[in-house]
Amino acid sequence: MSYAVIRTGGKQYRVTPGEILRVESLGGAVGSEITFSEVLLTAADGTVRVGTPLVPGATVSARIVQHGKEKKIIVFKKKRRKNYRRKHGHRQHFTAVQITHINTGE
Repeated sequence: MSYAVIRTGGKQYRVTPGEILRVESLGGAVGSEITFSEVLLTAADGTVRVGTPLVPGATVSARIVQHGKEKKIIVFKKKRRKNYRRKHGHRQHFTAVQITHINTGE
């Protein structure tokens, strides 16, 4: 089983081919192909390559499946006995991508 660790949106994700992944919002239309070039680790056929910090020549190809917004989270601030209350909601934008191919760069 092959997998890779990629970095996008300031986070790291372990991905395998065929997996659907929600990442920070990316540009591009639904159905278009994108390539992640920041690959930190690859593993295929029992061989693990760890980058310093990136694996040279390794890329991960994906297809954009959906754009959307996550569930709302409530940010509530309160200071007791001071009559201070602030309520604020937030919905993070996301892009769902399906991993199509992992190129190990060998």
